[in-house]
Formats: sequence, structure tokens, C-alpha cells
Amino acid sequence: MNQLKTKDNTVGEIVQILLENRGLKTKKGIEEFLNPVKPDNFTAKDLDIDAKEIAKAVKRINKAIVGGESIVVYGDYDADGICAAAILWETLYKLTKNVLPYIPERVSEGYGLNCDSISKLKTSAFSKASADKQNPQLKLIITVDHGITANEKIKYAKELGIDVIVCDHHQVGKEKPDCTAIIHTEKICATAISWFLAREFFKELPDRQFKPIPYRSENLDLVAIATIADLEPLVGVNRSFAKYGLEALRKTSRCGLLAILEEAGIKKEEIGTYHVGYIIAPRLNASGRIEHALESLRLLCTANKEQAKDLAEKLGRINKERQLLTEETTRHAIESSKFKVQSSKLIFIEHESYNQGIIGLVAGKLVEEFYLPSIVVSKGEIYSKASARSISGFNIIEAIRAQSDLLVDAGGHPMAAGFTVETIKLEILRQRLTTFADAQIQPELLEKNLRIDLELPFSVLTLQLWEEIQQMSPFGLGNPEPVFMSKAIVADWRTVGSEGKHLKLTLRGQMAENERENVFSAIGFGMGKLASKLKVDQEAEIAYNLSLNEWNNKKHLELKLKDLQWLDSKN
Repeated sequence: MNQLKTKDNTVGEIVQILLENRGLKTKKGIEEFLNPVKPDNFTAKDLDIDAKEIAKAVKRINKAIVGGESIVVYGDYDADGICAAAILWETLYKLTKNVLPYIPERVSEGYGLNCDSISKLKTSAFSKASADKQNPQLKLIITVDHGITANEKIKYAKELGIDVIVCDHHQVGKEKPDCTAIIHTEKICATAISWFLAREFFKELPDRQFKPIPYRSENLDLVAIATIADLEPLVGVNRSFAKYGLEALRKTSRCGLLAILEEAGIKKEEIGTYHVGYIIAPRLNASGRIEHALESLRLLCTANKEQAKDLAEKLGRINKERQLLTEETTRHAIESSKFKVQSSKLIFIEHESYNQGIIGLVAGKLVEEFYLPSIVVSKGEIYSKASARSISGFNIIEAIRAQSDLLVDAGGHPMAAGFTVETIKLEILRQRLTTFADAQIQPELLEKNLRIDLELPFSVLTLQLWEEIQQMSPFGLGNPEPVFMSKAIVADWRTVGSEGKHLKLTLRGQMAENERENVFSAIGFGMGKLASKLKVDQEAEIAYNLSLNEWNNKKHLELKLKDLQWLDSKN
């Protein structure tokens, strides 16, 4: 942990240390971080995308439009898949009305391509013909946020005379699928891939009547939502997408997003990563978890303000239902006898009552509570579906794919994954994954550490410092919000929130000679249980983020507590 060396130019010295803590030590590196390249200037190489595959995709899409072929943009039911489908569908709809967006239903169709769904799209999506008569016009499916491991389903589509373009960012399986084009990178989210493909497609438009249609750079609003929601590291190209995408989001004219902001009580100009990650994205995800994600896609794409308002209110209600269901399921999992007897380095819990739509959230809650990789299974009569979340240093998708002989399918990232398994194989799968985790996870990986950037006296905490720190935003995975440590005296406290879950403190800084008294309010989310141990004038070391509180047109700093330890006891 760093400490200030001088009191001269303190704000500048603090910012310099924060940048160095993030590996930014050269003038060029700092400049590129503080003023990242605008996404409009990205090349395929910048994004680790094969330019030849982009060219093949553009050529095939153009052929479909010129030939009057029908196109399906086949998305996914999470925020990334929905936003990716919205961008690509809107882009192509400007040029041809023979394009439809498609989002699978989570329970009946599952993740990604589905052979029955492909067959139905082929026979009935674009015509009123009877279901047994194929529609020869459907010749192209573009997958977004899936497809890189869908080899057999893509083969089936080809047998029906449908070409497939894959746009995906998940880990490649043993071999890539045989299809028209594969636009793949693990560097960015699927929505960013869709945005880039749409941009490149407009660049290559031939000279024809719709050539003057401009490409909507403001679609970066959706890219920012997906980048943050999908937990992409906010460094490099993703920092650019998040930074400029948030700027676009604060200026958005998309009535669906405006309706979400109104329903949630968010001021457009104040939107940051917190609002996206904890308020906007959960609403977009909620319909796909509880009902059908098409509702979220309709909300993003509608131009009707009344429809947008109705859909936003509906998503708000569904999200509250999702929150309650997640809390109930998490409590059930923790109280389960199966959970209590586990002693390995991995949590594996299953139950027939668990809703498929929220098991990923429950797995995340278990990781937060116990800091162990967690797998939660929605147990079915014949097949069971699972979601997994991991800890830093343990590649969960690698662990799952190591048991591929037991699985129907699997996909995901090192930190989050999912799979389908025959229910009769659940117990042997649990045993093998447990053994794998026990062998791979070293004790030090299970130590949850809080990294502190700098120890500061209260006297240097100013609005100017907060404003300078904001130049380093947006904060998130890969670019964490700065954490400071200070010594302070507890002047007052009270519990707030439902059931007194949170702790509100008044803290007084330790003063040096000739210094004015510095007093700050602090909020400790989930720290309400500490209230019974607090004493007036008690000294403590606190770890915290700086935040800005505005009330009655006045701005003042507030401390968001990350940890608190007493200096005068071992409590």
C-alpha cells in the first residue's frame, strides 16, 4: 500500500499513484488511458477479429439483401444477446424488410441454436404457408452471442439450405463450426461485435438507392450496456466502448431506454456503470429469466412511447419478482442439508424447484457469501441445467469441459458458464467436479483480499480530488474504483435499510496540529450487524471509495465503506 510522500500538489500526487497502481507509468500509456481511442477508429485487428471473416459476412449479407432472401438475427436471452440482436436487426431493417430478430425461450428452447427452432423458422417465420411447406426464401441466419460451439445445429441448418454467420465471443470448443463466416473474438462482448459488423457493412454498401442512410453511431449506448452487464474488463478497447458508450447513453433518444430510466427514477445525465450494472441490465435480463426475453428486445427497438412505458413498467415488475425468487432460492440453497455437508473447494447444489432463469444469480450470491466456485443446478426428470460462477484464478469452463463425456452441452467463460447434463449423471458429475476443484484450487486462491490503493488523511479528501479521480472512470472489472484507507474516530452511527442491514456512520478524521476538523458521513452496505459493537469516540481503520452526494443543489463527499477494523480492540 502506498503513502503520500509530500503535501505539495497532493491531488496530482494521489492521481499519479492511482495510475501507477494500474500499471500506467509512461506518458503515452497514461494519455491513452485518460483519452482512449474512439470506437469509430477501431480496426478488426484492434478487436482481434479476422478481417477476412468480416468481408465474407458482409458479402453474404449483401447477397441476401439484393436477392430478396429472408434473414434471421438469432440472439440470446441476456442483456448482451438482446442488445446485439437489436443493433444488427435495426441495421439490416433499414435496408430490407425481409429480416426478423429471434430470441429463444430459455426453458423450452435453451441457450443458442435449437434444431426444432431452426426448422420452425424455415417453414413459417416469413410466410403464412402451412407448417409442412418450406419457405425457400429463408437462406441466412446470423447468430449473435452464441454459435461458436453449435457445430451440429449449424450442420442441420445447412441441410435445410440455410447459411449461418456466427458472431460470438465465448470460448471456442474443440473445433470451429463449418459455416459461411465466423466473427469471433474473446476481447469484447457480442454487442460490440454486432456494432462493428454493422459499421463495416455500411462502409461496404454498393452504390444503390439506400446508400445515403447513415450508420447510427449512437448505438454505442447499447454497446455500453452490454459491455458492463457482461462484465468485460474495462481496459483497452472495452474501456473505449464503455466510456463513449456511456456518453451516448446519457444522450440517448431511444424511447425504450428513456422509459427504463423513468421507471427506475434515474436521471439520464447521471448514468454510470453502477446504474447500468445494477438497475438497467437487470431489467433487460429479467424477462428472459422469468418470462420471454422478446419483451426486452421489443422495448429496445420500439419507437412508440406508450408501448415503451408499458414494457418498462412490466420489466420493472418482473425484475422485482426475480429479486424475490433469487433471495428465496439462495436461502433455500444455503439451508439445504446437501449444502451443509459439503466440505470441498467447490459448491455444487441441485434441486427440482430451482428456476432455470435465476440459478446463475444464485451461484453468484453463493460466491459472494462463501468465496468458493459455485454450481447451481435446476434438476429435471430427464435433463438438468446448471449455471456456474467462479473465483479469480479458477477457470470454471475448463473444469466443466474436462467432464465433457458426461455432458449434453456446455459453454461460457472462465468466470461464468453453464451446462446441460442427464439427471442420472448428476452425482458422478458432482464427484468429478469436486475432485477436479480440490486438486486445482490452492489455498491462497480462497483468500479474498481487498486491495487498497493508498493511505490518506481526511484532510486531503476534497471535491477537487473526487473530480480528478473521475477522469479515470468508468470503473469496473479490470479498472477498479480506487480504494483508500484512513484512520478515523466514530462520532455517531445508526442502522438504515430494511431490517437494519446497512450502517450509516459519522466519522471524524484524526487532526494534525493547525488542521481543521474533517468530518464525513459514511455508508457501509451490509454492515448493519456491526452496530452493536460500536462505541462513541472509538478509533478505527476504514477502507472506502469516495462518492459524491448532492442534496439541495449542494455537493459533498461521502465514504462508501469496504471494510472497518478497530484500532483499540480485536473486535
